[in-house]
Amino acid sequence: MPEKACKNCRRLVKGNICPICKTTELTSNWKGVILVLDSRSEIAKEAGITTPGKYAARVR
Repeated sequence: MPEKACKNCRRLVKGNICPICKTTELTSNWKGVILVLDSRSEIAKEAGITTPGKYAARVR
């Protein structure tokens, strides 16, 4: 099963529900990957990511 991106928080998920914001608003139309290990990193701050994980760089 290909990963889908949450339209709200951009988290990449394999199921049908986002574990972060609990929504089913997912899309397979996304590009790029941001891997966040530390939510205090500059990349995470700039992207607005507060929870470590795998995120899409762009979601349509």
